[in-house]
Amino acid sequence: MPSDLPSLALPGPAAPAGVPAPLTQKQKAAVIVRLLIAEGAQLPLDRMPDEMQRELTAQLAAMRRIDRDTLRAVVEEFADELDSIGLHFPGGLAGALGLLEDHLSPATAARLRREAGVAAKGDPWERIAGLSPQRLLPVLEEESTEVGAVLLAKLETRRAAELLALLPGPRARELSYAISKTGAVDPDTVRRIGLALAGQLDAEPVRAFPDGPVQKVGDILNAARTTTRDDVLEGLEEQDSEFAAEVRRAIFTFANIRTRIAGRDVARIVKAIDPDTLRTALAYAGQSDDLVPARDYVLDNMSKRMAEGLREEMAEADPPTTDAGEEAMAVIIAEIRRMIDAGDLLLVAEDG
Repeated sequence: MPSDLPSLALPGPAAPAGVPAPLTQKQKAAVIVRLLIAEGAQLPLDRMPDEMQRELTAQLAAMRRIDRDTLRAVVEEFADELDSIGLHFPGGLAGALGLLEDHLSPATAARLRREAGVAAKGDPWERIAGLSPQRLLPVLEEESTEVGAVLLAKLETRRAAELLALLPGPRARELSYAISKTGAVDPDTVRRIGLALAGQLDAEPVRAFPDGPVQKVGDILNAARTTTRDDVLEGLEEQDSEFAAEVRRAIFTFANIRTRIAGRDVARIVKAIDPDTLRTALAYAGQSDDLVPARDYVLDNMSKRMAEGLREEMAEADPPTTDAGEEAMAVIIAEIRRMIDAGDLLLVAEDG
């Protein structure tokens, strides 16, 4: 204990000499908080309900000094209570759902939240921050600019950047500018916006296929051979041109490297690929007029020495078979998607 710790006195009549003043549980809690703050501890008091924060503040304001014997007794009692705890359970349904969220079915978790109104309790922004970009994107597209700006300001920087990259240019610029105006928004307004958004998002029905048909078809075609992918897209164009256009936007192929990957990121991608796989993919791409621009883009954005070495090896080696070339390109695309999912890579927004 620090010898210079300011004493805390209790209000009311003084206890008889030599007898420590009795403390209530709230007063003991205030003593522990005061002591921890004096020791330099960072206490997450902001996670407590507002009413408890107000009660703690009022209790601290009402106290003055306590003697060292009383302080020692409070600390010993607190330490004994901590030692006696065997297992801690979350308080209330909100805490239980937070604990079981990854283990319950999405339908069950959503129904429990709706029935108990859990979205209206606790910090709604913690709930919102855990949602996928696909769930949050419609909010940025459909809600007011002010609400969208608050949402982006509350998200982790990387998540916010990922969402901005999915928006059309004008909307992304509008929201980015609006973030500069969020500094004047008071905390109560931010909390009310969070509660409204959490309630709105939790009210959405849970789908059996959360990724949606466009994303699912896009993922399937990403893993398909080039000839199969082209044939399927041609058929989709004939049946539903609008759906086909959305699927094309969801697909990322080797040819898209030139338009969707920033030149500065090529070296990081290449570094993660086995040299033989990289050489096979580039050599196979050189056999197709549609893929040559992507091959040259990759070579032009890696180190000059490495690019020259690859060009020499490709010129000396036999052309790769279709199976080997398709497999090598699939490995590169899989690594790019892994980096995107991990937040280590952002795609360049497509024109329009």
